[in-house]
Amino acid sequence: MRSWGFGPEDYRMLDADEARERAQATGVLGGTYTPHCAAIHPAKLARGLAQLVESAGVTIYEGTPALSIEPGVVRTHLADVRAPYVVRATEAFTPSLAGHRRTLLPVYSLMLATEPLPDEVWAEVGLAQRETFNDGRHLIIYGQRTADGRLAFGGRGAPYHYGSRVDPGFERNRQVHEGLWATLTDMFPAAAAHEVTHRWGGPLGISRDWFASCGLDERTGLAWAGGYVGDGVATTNLAGRTLADLLTGSASELTALPWVNHRSRRWEPEPLRWLGANAGLAVMSSADSREARTGRPARRAQFMGRYVGH
Repeated sequence: MRSWGFGPEDYRMLDADEARERAQATGVLGGTYTPHCAAIHPAKLARGLAQLVESAGVTIYEGTPALSIEPGVVRTHLADVRAPYVVRATEAFTPSLAGHRRTLLPVYSLMLATEPLPDEVWAEVGLAQRETFNDGRHLIIYGQRTADGRLAFGGRGAPYHYGSRVDPGFERNRQVHEGLWATLTDMFPAAAAHEVTHRWGGPLGISRDWFASCGLDERTGLAWAGGYVGDGVATTNLAGRTLADLLTGSASELTALPWVNHRSRRWEPEPLRWLGANAGLAVMSSADSREARTGRPARRAQFMGRYVGH
């Protein structure tokens, strides 16, 4: 961070006491902190953007699945839609398009939210300034204090489904949600006596080298953005502004960023894709368990990291 010009006011280390002043989780050893973060409601953001573009005269068509994307045309079961440029921004749903089965790996991230918690619970949990948080385990977890006083908490752990399948039924996995609740109450025991009122999830897109990208093939008119690995709420905004410059031929600081026109290699064919993805899930889960017991880094996680782009 320092080499990129960010000072302590942007990103700094916290000792255990400083970290607990912000999030009073169990077993805190230290932390990092940045003020450059915002807690937002992604669905409200999407609806607000839709209202904005519609007010500018744009028509949004929904409920028409794209079957394939080709130069100058998007093919659907109703008709072909033609345009000089076609942007593929389908993220985890990309494998459902013809010719893109191995472009991105769809992996599910699941969440839950408690009922609004009373002030005495928040006094034990912390997050007084609505800090968002995650930690250093290999199977990612993340959380935040919502505007209406709930503790929203999510993480990985759901299996990859053979053939890059995406299905609404995968968004509710009882075993994963129970695991998230166990992790949450282990970190914040004061929440254990309160109800979970919401459980949900969704797929995110992972490129083979875990490198998000956006770009434009001037020869074909095909543009793309994706591979956000779960960081898409903010990154899609950057991708949209970057694509706007690319499509209008405007050279800018955005079009010079290193992710522009980056090409990730394709994922392996099945069954290698299924075996590798779920083996990685098992290895990282066991690495977390070992590190929790021993307090030392697990070599198996370092080994697996070579194969997942880390």
